[in-house]
Amino acid sequence: MEKPIRISVIIVNYNVEYFLEQCLNSVMKALENVSGEVYVVDNNSIDGSVEMVRAKFPNVHLIANRDNRGFSKANNQAMEMAHGDYFLLLNPDTVVEEDTFEKVVAFMDQNPDAGGLGVRMLDGKGKFLPESKRGLPTPAVAFYKIFGLSSIFPKSKLFGKYHLGYLSEFETNEVEILSGAFMLMRAKTIREVGMLDEAFFMYGEDIDLSYRIILGGYKNYYFPETRIIHYKGESTKKSSINYVFVFYRAMVIFAEKHFSQKNAKLFSVLINLAIYLRASLAIATRFIKKAALPVFDFIYILAGALLLTNHWQYVSIEFPANAMNVAIPAYVLVWMTSIFYAGGYDFPLKISKIFKGSIIGTLMILVIYGLLPKDWQFSRLYILVGMGWVLSYFTISRIFLHYSVGKRFSLSGVKNQNFLLVGSPEETDRVSLLLNQTNSKIDSVFLVSPTEEKNANQIGVISQLDQIAYIYQIDEIIFCAKDTTSQEIVNWMSILGSRNIDFKIAQPDSMYLIGSNSIETSGDLYVLNINQISKKKNIRNKRTLDILTSLTFLLISPVVIWFYEQKVRWFKNVFSCLFGKKTYVGYFDVTDQNRLLPSIKFGILNASSREDVSDSVLRSKLNLIYARDYTIWKDVEIILKSWKRLDC
Repeated sequence: MEKPIRISVIIVNYNVEYFLEQCLNSVMKALENVSGEVYVVDNNSIDGSVEMVRAKFPNVHLIANRDNRGFSKANNQAMEMAHGDYFLLLNPDTVVEEDTFEKVVAFMDQNPDAGGLGVRMLDGKGKFLPESKRGLPTPAVAFYKIFGLSSIFPKSKLFGKYHLGYLSEFETNEVEILSGAFMLMRAKTIREVGMLDEAFFMYGEDIDLSYRIILGGYKNYYFPETRIIHYKGESTKKSSINYVFVFYRAMVIFAEKHFSQKNAKLFSVLINLAIYLRASLAIATRFIKKAALPVFDFIYILAGALLLTNHWQYVSIEFPANAMNVAIPAYVLVWMTSIFYAGGYDFPLKISKIFKGSIIGTLMILVIYGLLPKDWQFSRLYILVGMGWVLSYFTISRIFLHYSVGKRFSLSGVKNQNFLLVGSPEETDRVSLLLNQTNSKIDSVFLVSPTEEKNANQIGVISQLDQIAYIYQIDEIIFCAKDTTSQEIVNWMSILGSRNIDFKIAQPDSMYLIGSNSIETSGDLYVLNINQISKKKNIRNKRTLDILTSLTFLLISPVVIWFYEQKVRWFKNVFSCLFGKKTYVGYFDVTDQNRLLPSIKFGILNASSREDVSDSVLRSKLNLIYARDYTIWKDVEIILKSWKRLDC
């Protein structure tokens, strides 16, 4: 007689193959202690997630949707098929401990009044995520959060209700709202109160269902006796304007559904106010991060250049009006553009790039100067002195930013790091090789035994991890999942979370390492060293080439359009590249052999100027070579040789 299924684990996936594999590995270990089943609902991923699940986890019930049905519909698909006593909605970017399922099922069995349960969640650096426990977002609670009172007074029973900051993160408590990242529910309860409301495409559906569980006469609990890693955290993409609109609109749907008409209107007003407030803040923040420094630089350099002309006129020559109004601002613009393309605005800052950009900009100005009419040619010496001013300004200003602000304005560059690998000799040898292939900033790599016995090459055992990390000034710890339990990993991340240490996990038999240095990111991934194409300089150059090529094609379109059979398609492609929806040169169709490729936009032309590449293995190799050895001149070559295929 088969054992009854106690827990049905449901994971909705969308283009996070590596996180999903890591999550499933941890889930399978946790299911060794309790009978269960696993459903993966894939919302039309294109990254190889479906193929990976079929190949590596044949016992998983896979539902491969042909479109993105959203979080609610996808979870409901699985819940309709599930047979467990409990349903667990689990994010793919999580790692559960080996005894997580055993503990949560036991708690629910012992507390029949419990309809739902959430656990203690840690981010990728081992820090507690406050969204592990939340209160109902009533109009008052929403007001306190929107206007920052909940952040100022997080432990207040009045202002801190959104994240229930006044409740200990280490104690079991009754709560109102569960997190959709780990949401365990009694199947009987779901049959009574209903599944996820499909009016919520993304965000808000966990709040709605949590509240309906309470309305159904059950309780929701925060249970910290087990922990999970949740890489993305609640803060992911909060600077995104799209996130602001989607999340807060979901709150409006919730209010209209559950609050009185009067309260719903008040809530709607608050939410709409929050939308415009947060959207404005997101735009302002983005501007400040990206444009404020260049704008300040331009104004300051232009002011200095104009003051220099006043001095020049006083001791030497008279500047023509067109020089003051047009030429000098244009010179400043050329200098700054050249510095930008030389990498002078990339982080970490490097004075050498600014120097290089200034020299190139000066040479460009001198060439243009020689082609100008005589009445525009006022002084070559002024241009050289102007370059000195530009260099002086950038050097002094960047040194000031280095000492006054630090962090991203540091001139020290990315320092070499000390790595600590926890695993067996076989696994640490494999991971060391991968680390050396993917990271050039390595100072030292130390090895630690995952047991209490060590060999000659290991500096200690896992129980000494905190001491080793302190003595050897470790910057990053990599755990080999084959030799280290999820519980040990989570435990050490929690212990060392207050230190400035990064953590990654190496999955067995996989050529990647997963981790997250911040809950503001979706996680970091170390893969083979094929990321030349994803470097900031090359991203910038590729985008510039797309814009200039599109503008050139549009300019000569009355002539070249007659070379194409699909004229409408050609225009669509040109405009798609102009506005950044496509790129002129991209990969061949990505196959299983090269899903590790850095992400770029869909290309009209492929990574080779040859038209007859049909062999899938050869395509994969050409893609890898293109990503590894990318230069802008490779794109230029392909476009020049294959421009007649731009109507494909």
